[in-house]
Amino acid sequence: HAADTADDTRYQTVFARHAGAVAAPTAGLHFDEALLKKLTDQGVHVRYVTLHVGAGTFQPVKVDNIAEHHMHSEVYHLPEETITAILHARSAGKRVTAVGTTSLRTLESAARAGKLFAHHGETDIFITPGFEFQLVDRLITNFHLPKSTLMMLVSAFGGYDLLKRAYAHAIQESYRFFSYGDAMLITRLPLQKIKPAQKIK
Repeated sequence: HAADTADDTRYQTVFARHAGAVAAPTAGLHFDEALLKKLTDQGVHVRYVTLHVGAGTFQPVKVDNIAEHHMHSEVYHLPEETITAILHARSAGKRVTAVGTTSLRTLESAARAGKLFAHHGETDIFITPGFEFQLVDRLITNFHLPKSTLMMLVSAFGGYDLLKRAYAHAIQESYRFFSYGDAMLITRLPLQKIKPAQKIK
């Protein structure tokens, strides 16, 4: 539908705090205060990152060789309490789950430095099949457009064949796609033992 005033609140996550993105991290639209409370009551540790989503995230890939596609740089902030929670989770052998591809890109960008620390930074990370994930074990994300960088990211994370079957199922069962659509939980494949805490300090 055409944009209207209701979209000012509908197209916004309940945990948004800082202006700067051109679009909402839409996987976060599935969460409300009641669900967040239910998760924390069950022992889930919820922590936050900021990534100011830029228009480059949605830029279609127009080259035959994806290595020639360049992502626009986006600004992120990784706070101290989030770093602490991640390190505690990994030292306890627990999984790190990212809500949305934007959160995953923030965490994996930070992990590339080899040591996690609270900071503001910029990322132009372009995740395609063959990427070695260092930090995120599970991903909650919506269903994305074909031939997009987001589709490449989820294929890299969950495996192309698995994602192809998931999308075929979603189409057959009339799942809703895109910003206000349904979400899925992907476990990183191939299944790997969580890397020891000393790998990412």
